[in-house]
Parts: sequence; C-alpha cells; structure tokens
Amino acid sequence: MRLGRSMRALSVALTIIGLMALWQIICWAGSIPEYILPPPSDILLRMIEDADSLYRHSLITLWEVFLGFAMAVVIGIPLAILLVYSRYISQSFFPIIVGIHCVPMVSLAPLLIIWFGFGLLTKVLIAFLISFFPIVINTTVGLRSMEKEMLNLAKSLRASSAQTFLYFRLPKALPSIFGGLKVGITLAIVGAIVAEFVASEKGLGYLQLMANSQLDVTMEFAVIFTLGIIGIGLFNLVGWIERLSMPWYHATRKEAD
Repeated sequence: MRLGRSMRALSVALTIIGLMALWQIICWAGSIPEYILPPPSDILLRMIEDADSLYRHSLITLWEVFLGFAMAVVIGIPLAILLVYSRYISQSFFPIIVGIHCVPMVSLAPLLIIWFGFGLLTKVLIAFLISFFPIVINTTVGLRSMEKEMLNLAKSLRASSAQTFLYFRLPKALPSIFGGLKVGITLAIVGAIVAEFVASEKGLGYLQLMANSQLDVTMEFAVIFTLGIIGIGLFNLVGWIERLSMPWYHATRKEAD
C-alpha cells in the first residue's frame, strides 16, 4: 500500500517537473518577456525571496478558508440530515437551496460588504457561501442513497432510527459526504480569494491584486503557485481524514483495482 502511494507521488512529482521544464524551455526558446510569462525558475526564486510575505498573507487566507469551511460543515451537514428526515423541509427548502446554488455567490460580495463592512466576517461569509452548497447537496444525495434492502435489514434487526442512521445510512453516505467536503474545501479557497480581491488589505488575494496593479507578473505567479500548494494540501488533508473514517471503503476499492 505504501509502495503504491509512493509510486503515485513519484509520478505526480515527475509530471510537475516535466511540465515546469517544458515551460522553462518555451520561455527561453521563445524569448518571451518576463512581464508576459516569467519562467518557473524566476517564479520559484521570487517565492524564496518573498517567502516571509507569502507566509504571512497565506496564514490570513488560511484562517478565512478554515472559518468559512467549518461553518459550511457545521451548518450544511445537519441541514442535509433534516432534508432527508423531514418531508416538509425537503419539499420546502431543497428546491430553494438548488435555486440559490445557481446564483453566483461572488455576486453577493458587494452586498455583504455593505452589510458587514470590510472585516474578517465578510470574507468568511463568502468562503462559507461558496463551499456550503456542494456539502449540503452531496450529503443529501449520499444519505438518500441507502438501498431499500438495507433499510429492510435494519428493520428486521429491530434497529432504532438512531441506530439505522449510525450503522446503515451514515456509512453508506460517507463517500458522498467526503466528496462534497473535498469540493467544498477547494471552493472555500476560491471564496476567500475573491473576497480579498473585493474587500481586503491583507491575504493572498490582496497580495495578487497589488502585484497586478504594479504589473509584477512574477509575483502574481508566485501567489498562484502558493495557492496551488495550499489547495493540494487541504484537499489531501480531507482525503487523509476520509481514509481514517472509511478504511473499509478504501480497502474494497484497492481489491477492486
């Protein structure tokens, strides 16, 4: 198992190195100006030179992402449970949730600034709104995916509603729930960055906005690379929690492969 993970990590690393090398060659061979497309070597050097600034702004963005995502999980999963177990709430609110999900959450940023100002709350709310709906919808779909035969088995074992939920419905729904969490954590990053574009004086979004105003393309790419590292790290963190929560699921997938 560890060998398989090591091989996957190695293949990803080699792919990234190959793409970076191709990018570097194109920049050198095509004599592309740095203000249009800087080579990866310059970007990495800039990341090292401005590591302190990138680190400080990354901590601010990560805090906004964490708070927004945590709100989405704490509110979204219980709401999904209510949607599954309450016919009234399901019929009344689920179509509304789907409809609101179709509205670009970014368009709400100016309103949130008017209501809550330029502070942390606005950025957290935007991260929350963008990550909230995938979590609710995926969790609802997962909780509704339990087969009728499994429900009949729970009834034949005289399981209570709580036992049916804990031992039958929830384990069946966990793959969908974690699918929503993986999408949600990446969208929370998008929400935080968009919020920093609109209303912030710190954070990676603000840093990129300042670099853009100064036509500092190398710094813009340094921020983009940093965001990519953060996104991959957070996605893998959710994946690690998923593996801890569902060892049987991943064992079954490995056997199938």
